[in-house]
Amino acid sequence: MIAQTAFLENLFSCLWQEYRERVEYARSYENILKSCGGNFQNDHIAFRTFAAQERWSGIAAISRPFEALGYRAAATYDFPDKKLTSIHFAPPSDALPKLFISELRVWELSPRARRIIAGAAAKAAPGLSDAELASLSDLPKLPARKREALLRRWAARFSRPWPAPTSADAVALERESQFAAWVLLHGHTVNHFTAAVHAHDVASLDDIEKTVLALKAAGVPMKHEIEGEPGSKLRQSSTQAVVIPVEMRAGSRVVKKPWTYAYFEIAERPLIDGRRYEGFLGGQATNLFEMTRRS
Repeated sequence: MIAQTAFLENLFSCLWQEYRERVEYARSYENILKSCGGNFQNDHIAFRTFAAQERWSGIAAISRPFEALGYRAAATYDFPDKKLTSIHFAPPSDALPKLFISELRVWELSPRARRIIAGAAAKAAPGLSDAELASLSDLPKLPARKREALLRRWAARFSRPWPAPTSADAVALERESQFAAWVLLHGHTVNHFTAAVHAHDVASLDDIEKTVLALKAAGVPMKHEIEGEPGSKLRQSSTQAVVIPVEMRAGSRVVKKPWTYAYFEIAERPLIDGRRYEGFLGGQATNLFEMTRRS
């Protein structure tokens, strides 16, 4: 278990470094924590994908390597209005974050949207092989050099696995589902990291209201409401999503155009009768999905 935990911590560190470079609000949060002497604990990491009858799609495309290292499905969530299914995966160690992986049920979209997604999925680069999953499941026996190579290969898969789409296809998908357009453009990159407010261990940031106010004071644009009432088992909020240049095809050229990417989330799980709730609430997640909608 020690080898698996260290391997996963290294992977999450790689993903965090790439994410924080793109999401300036995450860096603002780091600066606030540093100035207050607080602790950062990652509550969960979220990913998005398409559920289609094509290779390298659906929740399993992301979850399988994690499952090989001990993550287990803990609960399923349905979002009928958004045509989404999500699974929360519990970590093999309390030192690791939970995962929240969502998939869009492509078969519920229009024929045009299905054609766009099928065209992208057909060109997707393959994920880890069965042999590589076997190596992950028996990681302590893998030589350090091969372990590092496997880590690099896996980390590189958290990207868009198909070529840059056309801007027309992205806009067409957006008319039906902003989630669909987001996945077409960003693929399997991290959708958000999440700070565990209850782990800050400093009085100035010991609840979600104080943390939201500190972020606002630092000039970070925040979600207008906090999800969850005071005293409830889970309360969540987030920054607004950053806008970054994204590759799209325009005729024979690949250009970069602005599109919403990711936000930084904060979650508070108070102790209730000596325990913390470790799941998710569908209504709150529904509203947080909207944070990547373009204005």
